Amino acid sequence: MSKIESAAVSVEKGLVSAASKSYNTAIAFLGFVAAVGIAFGIHAFFAGHDHVYGITREVPWGLLIATYVFFVVTSTGLCLVSSIGHVFGVKVLMPIAKRSVFLSIATIVSGFMVIGFEIENPWRMAIYNVISPNLTSNIWWMGTLYGAYLFFMLIEFALLQIGRHKQAGMFGLLGVISGVAAHSNLGAVFGLLNGREFWHGPYMPIYFIASAMLSGCAAILFFTYLAYRSNGWQMNEDMKKALSATGKVCLLLISVLLFFDCWKVISGIAGHPPGKYEATMALVAGPYAANFWVGEIFLGMILPFAIILGVKFANPKAMFMAGLSSIIGIFFMRYDLVVVGQLVPHFHEYNIVDLPHLFSYSPSLHEVMITVGALSFCGMLFLIGEKLFRGHVSEIH
Repeated sequence: MSKIESAAVSVEKGLVSAASKSYNTAIAFLGFVAAVGIAFGIHAFFAGHDHVYGITREVPWGLLIATYVFFVVTSTGLCLVSSIGHVFGVKVLMPIAKRSVFLSIATIVSGFMVIGFEIENPWRMAIYNVISPNLTSNIWWMGTLYGAYLFFMLIEFALLQIGRHKQAGMFGLLGVISGVAAHSNLGAVFGLLNGREFWHGPYMPIYFIASAMLSGCAAILFFTYLAYRSNGWQMNEDMKKALSATGKVCLLLISVLLFFDCWKVISGIAGHPPGKYEATMALVAGPYAANFWVGEIFLGMILPFAIILGVKFANPKAMFMAGLSSIIGIFFMRYDLVVVGQLVPHFHEYNIVDLPHLFSYSPSLHEVMITVGALSFCGMLFLIGEKLFRGHVSEIH
């Protein structure tokens, strides 16, 4: 080997070593932030949720419930979008399958972490879910169905890793069925609450499924490009086509959700329906207007739509930015849905003395740190998965 070739090899090894060091540093940093979030959650058990969380008797669901919904929605969406390829046979979407299934597991585990810290006695939930099931409770069904969903996704991922694609497809189908059942049931947790006019209605489970698929598309656009950058690979044509197809599905879903949002606002204002009108006005022209118009509408839907359409589904980096924007907007969407639905006091129409027009809620430091910790935990699982499973290789890079 000549001196020039030796020098080139040394430089290449140095770059690989530097990249590996940066990769490990990123994992270590995300792991540290996740550990800090877990520490805040454990402290909440000892200090008492009422003392360290911003929730109140009037607004009992806060940032942690919104974060839990965000994670499980994203997980279900990843499962549904990836299943189009390897379960239902649409070949163009097959390259995204392995990573999407792994991410669906990572996101739902992160969601379970959040809900574990939100519930004051999570161990009771695990015990009494089995020994004292309440079949009339939507929340019981939610926990049970998401448990089954996680089980099927783990089996599916294991089968994909050993190349047993036919059996993986069967468990993927079971995952789709349980995921749709669990997620539509989560929508019913909100939609069947007669006392919360802003949530109540039969469309909520359908809305949850449509928004889940948008979350899944956004996560695929974001994490796939990030994976290729972190692994130092050039994206091949098959993966580019898969991302292009995902972008097209994303535009369709954005159009559907914009349709839903339009009618949600119209139905909340027309005729001044009691309770729903006040909540809708708080969302579109009140204290949560910035969240709605900037977060949900602009970042969540308008900007990603414009970016993806502007590059004609052909620029992975641009679609990565669209995915990131949509993920941020969807987080606002979950937060607004959970919090705004609780702000209108019961019996508000009677003008009871000292009853505020709207209740207020602000996340506490503990809630924020647990949320940041869960997001970091999910990011850490993503990077570890890329390393352990060789970037979920299913084609030549």
